[in-house]
Amino acid sequence: MPEIQINGRTVRSSAGMLHAILKTQAPHIGLEACYEALGDSWREAERLRAIDHREVAAPERFAHFFRRLGLDETALPVGFGRTLIDAHRGALGRAAEFPAHHGPLLRRLKERYRLAVVSNFDYTPTALDILERAGVVELFDAVVVSDEVGWRKPRRDIFDAAFARLGVRPAESLFVGDRADMDVLGAQQLGMDAAWINRDEEPLPPGVAPPTYEIRDLGELARILNL
Repeated sequence: MPEIQINGRTVRSSAGMLHAILKTQAPHIGLEACYEALGDSWREAERLRAIDHREVAAPERFAHFFRRLGLDETALPVGFGRTLIDAHRGALGRAAEFPAHHGPLLRRLKERYRLAVVSNFDYTPTALDILERAGVVELFDAVVVSDEVGWRKPRRDIFDAAFARLGVRPAESLFVGDRADMDVLGAQQLGMDAAWINRDEEPLPPGVAPPTYEIRDLGELARILNL
């Protein structure tokens, strides 16, 4: 993320990019206000998601952003909100890191298995862009994003969408993820095996049973699956 100065502090945020666009229509709004509204929109989205795991898609989040700034989105040029969303999500996509050793591993997995991405993300184009930038999007038979499904992990809805696209059953599948409360719990609720990428050796959160496998890095799947 680009660095900006907020009240004497250096922070990484897309707010500078958004402010440059926003001031073409609302020059009275300062960078600090834009930064605070962006953070507030994220916190509100997280609050709503925690209630029942419904996804708060990017347009809904940015509607809150506009309200926080006292702007009437309907009075802005058509597509202005989408322009801000694309700028913000583009910055997120460019900031995403994809470890170099993951690509070769995924190609080996693809030779033997059907692969899917099941992601909690509020804007599908950015999720696809990250995979495309990494050069691996073609390896996946399905890319299922909470933005399009409407529900986030650990809800079964998003997993069911992946099963339908892959044509497989939960008992035939292994789910790999780095969030015990989302990935492991969601998989276990459907009777799937789960591999938890626990990089920092964190304890399991309450209510989550031990996963089938616990690993530190995705590369350990090669040993588990005898690749």
